[in-house]
Amino acid sequence: MNGNVEVVVVGGGYGGVTAANSLARRDGVSVTLVNPRPDFVERIRLHQLVTGSNDAVQGFGEVLGGNVRLVVDTATRIDAAERRVSLAGGGTVSYDYLVYAVGSGASDPGVPGAAEFAHSVSDLEGAEQLRSALAATPASAPVTVVGAGPTGLETAAELAELGRKVTLVCGDVLGPSLHARGRRPVARRLAKLGVTVLEGPRARVTEVTRDGIQLDDGRELPSAVTIWTAGFRVPDLAARSGLRTDTEGRLVTDATLTSVDDVHIVAAGDAAVMTDRPFRMSCQAAVQLGPGAAATILRRIAGKTHAPVRMLFAGQCLSLGRNEGVTQFSHLNDRVNALHISGRLGAGVKEIACRFTLNQLVSGARKASSRASHGDSTDRPESPQSEHGTTPSSTRRVA
Repeated sequence: MNGNVEVVVVGGGYGGVTAANSLARRDGVSVTLVNPRPDFVERIRLHQLVTGSNDAVQGFGEVLGGNVRLVVDTATRIDAAERRVSLAGGGTVSYDYLVYAVGSGASDPGVPGAAEFAHSVSDLEGAEQLRSALAATPASAPVTVVGAGPTGLETAAELAELGRKVTLVCGDVLGPSLHARGRRPVARRLAKLGVTVLEGPRARVTEVTRDGIQLDDGRELPSAVTIWTAGFRVPDLAARSGLRTDTEGRLVTDATLTSVDDVHIVAAGDAAVMTDRPFRMSCQAAVQLGPGAAATILRRIAGKTHAPVRMLFAGQCLSLGRNEGVTQFSHLNDRVNALHISGRLGAGVKEIACRFTLNQLVSGARKASSRASHGDSTDRPESPQSEHGTTPSSTRRVA
């Protein structure tokens, strides 16, 4: 590597943090991470934040290398021609390479009243608002969870275990991402917790009101708190910046995670799509895509041949309250199979998976920090800091 290379990572989720730490381990590479919050959010624990069993937040000082500069601000536009990111606070950050890792959030349901009256669990702010709404609602009041994917299942079970009267509206089938055999212990657990499960093609919400929902079959159900967990959306930063996206707004990349528009932009996480090898939006994908994006950049800096990113999946872990869960195994290509673990052991596997993921981030941070302590001091970035509108020093353009 010739000279110092500036890499800006936009987004401090699982993909962004793993990419930043991987890059920060290399001498001659300075890394800046831009994130709207001063803390890292354990998204896979947000349903626990809602019920108070976990705060789902870690300080970036724990998971981010000490030689990664943290800028607490929101990216508003990427100027690919100038290699510059504009920030909501009014400043800019320049880059030689950019990692696009803005993640995903709750989708617009497109259902009357949903945007106004339904809550989400897809981000920290939504989960905190939901927790407040539940705290202000009598424990006996009906609660409705819309969507029976992993987030919906975990949220419904978590609330029901606390004694809430929960109705789960599947919209079609319970646990659509699970194998038919894996759905059975999920259904048994929800029944044991007293969750009312509504399945079938007409079990779709057509309207949300302040105190209820209406279904496609005409039924009206009371609901003091409605939680929408069906579907995700990605921020429109790439589209607003004139970069090529798919119909869902995800940045289009090749098999090396490089933007099809610009070799200096590499993606990681939910906000990107490899056209020839689609992947499921998940933490499991993000923690592989982050290091993959970093490897692509480092190979490009070194003038080496670019290698396609290989992704391997093991399955899906669900917590169904604090005492039981289901682990659904899959083939390496993410196609689920009939193997699963349920009950207390399933809950234990999910907890191990959550802790392992966090420990991997902490380990990555230590390795990056170790380079700062023992590596070559030439062109080393400053100590981490939170700031708004900061523009790094001039950068060299590296092809």
